Amino acid sequence: MNRIPNVVLNLLNDYMYLWNERLPHTLEGLYLHGSIVLDAYTNNSSDIDFIAITKNRLSNDEIVVMTEIHKIISNKYIWPEMDGSYIVWEDLGKDETFDHRSYPFYNGGEIGYSTQFNPVTWWLLKTKGINILGQRPTDLNLKANKEDLVSYVLENMNSYWLNRVQRLEKSVEELLDISTKEEIDKEVEWTILGLLRQYYTVRERDIISKLGAGRYGLVHLPADWHTMIQEAINIRENRGTSLFKSEEDRIDCMLRFSKYLIGFCNQLMST
Repeated sequence: MNRIPNVVLNLLNDYMYLWNERLPHTLEGLYLHGSIVLDAYTNNSSDIDFIAITKNRLSNDEIVVMTEIHKIISNKYIWPEMDGSYIVWEDLGKDETFDHRSYPFYNGGEIGYSTQFNPVTWWLLKTKGINILGQRPTDLNLKANKEDLVSYVLENMNSYWLNRVQRLEKSVEELLDISTKEEIDKEVEWTILGLLRQYYTVRERDIISKLGAGRYGLVHLPADWHTMIQEAINIRENRGTSLFKSEEDRIDCMLRFSKYLIGFCNQLMST
């Protein structure tokens, strides 16, 4: 538990108290993944990524109570925000829910529903997950393998990330006209460090934090891209002014680097 910040522990204690008070004997497991297990939690920035295991699939009435619990927690704790899913034991390690029924998830203060899972969550839970309630992740017999992880990440690069880059290319002038420096900073950090995390997974078959991915990129990628990578690291760490002379140059370099890295990862997997 020494890896978990006090504010997160306090929040989770209140959260479990509310579950025990309002829906006793319903919550059977609570596991953390994401930035906390990667030792990359940042105050006032990182979320609490979690997987909650309930005794049975939550009913509509229970989802109403669960929503109320999250509202109470979010009113008490401005930060961090919780971000996670409510599933049953049989779902663990699956590509989709075992019974094909949707499960609720909580994200950005809203309740959503899905039937799908992704290998990144299972890999992090299996290799680095932290149990707050329930048996240790290593005792769960959780099926998660490197091949599924890498395959998922590469597909994600060639769909979500490639489409995102192509959309940005078509709207550069609009982005420059309507965006503040802070908004462009956010776009640069999200894109560069996000893609570098994908690159790390393709090459090392594991998962790393955003900052860790940035530093990995400085070591393993050509020097031509180091200014762009360092720019994203500096934004993440809230230090220094931009390393670029203009926003046009910065966005142009971000787009060129993104296309380079997606292509390079495809090349790595084809050899």
